[in-house]
Amino acid sequence: MTVEAKKETMGFQTEVKQLLQLMIHSLYSNREIFLRELISNASDAADKLRFEALHKDGLLESDPNLDIRIDFDKEAKTITIADNGIGMNRDDVIAHLGTIAKSGTADFLQQLTGDQKKDSQLIGQFGVGFYSAFIVADKVTVETRKAGVAADEAVRWVSDGSGEFTVEGISKEKRGTAIILHLKDDAEEFADGWRLRNIIRKYSDHISMPILMIKQDMPTEDEDKPEEDKAPEWETVNTAKALWTRSRSDISDEEYKEFYKHISHDFTDPMKWSHNRVEGKLEYNSLLFIPAKAPFDLYNRDMQKGLKLYVQRVFIMDQADEFLPMYLRFIKGVVDSNDLSLNVSREILQKDPAVDSMKAALTKRVLDMLEKMAKKEEEQYAEFWKEFGQVLKEGPAEDHANREKVAKLLRFASTESKGSEQNQSLESYLSRMKEGQDKIYYITAETFNAAANSPHLEVFKKKGIEVLLLSDRVDEWLMSHLNEFDGKQFADIARGDLDLGQLDDDEDKKALEESAKEKEDLLKRIKDALVDQVEEVRVTHRLTDSPACLVVGDHDMGAQMRKIMEAAGQAMPESKPIFEINPEHPLITRLDQEADEDRFADLSRVVFDQANLAAGGQLDDPGSYVQRLNKLLLEMAG
Repeated sequence: MTVEAKKETMGFQTEVKQLLQLMIHSLYSNREIFLRELISNASDAADKLRFEALHKDGLLESDPNLDIRIDFDKEAKTITIADNGIGMNRDDVIAHLGTIAKSGTADFLQQLTGDQKKDSQLIGQFGVGFYSAFIVADKVTVETRKAGVAADEAVRWVSDGSGEFTVEGISKEKRGTAIILHLKDDAEEFADGWRLRNIIRKYSDHISMPILMIKQDMPTEDEDKPEEDKAPEWETVNTAKALWTRSRSDISDEEYKEFYKHISHDFTDPMKWSHNRVEGKLEYNSLLFIPAKAPFDLYNRDMQKGLKLYVQRVFIMDQADEFLPMYLRFIKGVVDSNDLSLNVSREILQKDPAVDSMKAALTKRVLDMLEKMAKKEEEQYAEFWKEFGQVLKEGPAEDHANREKVAKLLRFASTESKGSEQNQSLESYLSRMKEGQDKIYYITAETFNAAANSPHLEVFKKKGIEVLLLSDRVDEWLMSHLNEFDGKQFADIARGDLDLGQLDDDEDKKALEESAKEKEDLLKRIKDALVDQVEEVRVTHRLTDSPACLVVGDHDMGAQMRKIMEAAGQAMPESKPIFEINPEHPLITRLDQEADEDRFADLSRVVFDQANLAAGGQLDDPGSYVQRLNKLLLEMAG
């Protein structure tokens, strides 16, 4: 692409025009944030060039000193943010500046409410910081040349944020990117040197490269004295020292918060952070943050960002996910090591024993931070759990070494909870266990209401035994890997034979055996009527009020996990539930007395379908169920 290339006008995605307007209005009360976002992007561009230059000679050309330059023109009402970083080519410009939040735009728009504070948080979660420029500008011009390409292969991108942008080829002597903001009439205040300096020191003082502005002398009383013509003198206006290398005692909470916003492109303050320097066999600095809000793509395991990796303050990669396990992917931060090779690649990184040691230590650091929060700041931990609890539940399956530590951090709803709030720890469950109870009982279901109203709970309510109510999609997978806690085995109350151990009454056991013997003929008749639907029919002692329930075999996959696997395209082997009946229930008594085999079959199927619905299942043939039920109702009505 050369300078003579034809200018081309393109349209944003359909939703983008609406999104830009919402951003402008949602963030209006915090307009100065635009400068922080653009400086952060410029810093990232310079970091990427540093890394690329390690492998490709000549990228730095004759300009090895990386910096960010901020200039303004009061008369023209413009601000220019320029860097000499990696730059962009035409394809990069269209991909990065012509698409907002990628495929998440539609989801993002659905979540916006018009509530200023909430919407600002959402915007931060979607990482659309560049477009904050339109808060103060009615037109934005981007001129950029990618490092390593010819001067006449530069690109100019222009948009007024109304739905279209133009792209054309230009000539640009220096590599990097310059963003020119054409200020709105009500944003002229930002075309002022002192105003810009204050914003930079407030939000971007920690940036690890110099931010330069033309030196501005303080106004003097002798204003009549003519100024001498001289070349502009650039001066650094930030400390330009990597925050994570400084002593904790020298860093204020505000600096930590602004640094978090810089690396995460989040508009909200972090919930917690941990800053540590490790010396000894391994030497590294780490600065880890727990966000206050989950990003929109938290559950997309392929899109998560890891920690920013530096080696001796030189940026190496932006997605160093080897330093924390996947279930801690919500953690943001920086790790800077002296013990990794500068030309390290992702493959080498995975094989480096130093990385394994650092990963173990950083994981422990995060879990200790969470444990401390859970014990001393319960309300804050409850907020954390609402945002990231389902991701943390992936931990026991992925991190065997820390399984017990993660298990202590888990929170569940239970029959002792008020409502569906997940606020019960496993330790608190153990403290309430009945004397003689040797298992932790739980039930999984599609929804909380299905779990809380399950017939399987009836005998537990009767005996006053607490049961954990699990309804998150990840729960059944979690429990398949979390076999015990503090020496107590977990038991699914809807799976296999129910064994209450010492809590079982000997008289109840004897009565159940006698009832099963008495009802052998009934059990056989039901099995014959439901031969295609059930694996076995037996008498239950789980129920006190319901006529029947469905039970999963000891080695069969539960309904929740089966649905997840089928949704992922996995072929699942056929399995049938066990059908348990309550012989004391009037409906089962009536069924036992039914002599008409056709009506017996219809009634058996209705009871089976009702048990399926009570378990949160779906009927294969709802129409047939309704027909059978209507037929029986009409017969009863005479």
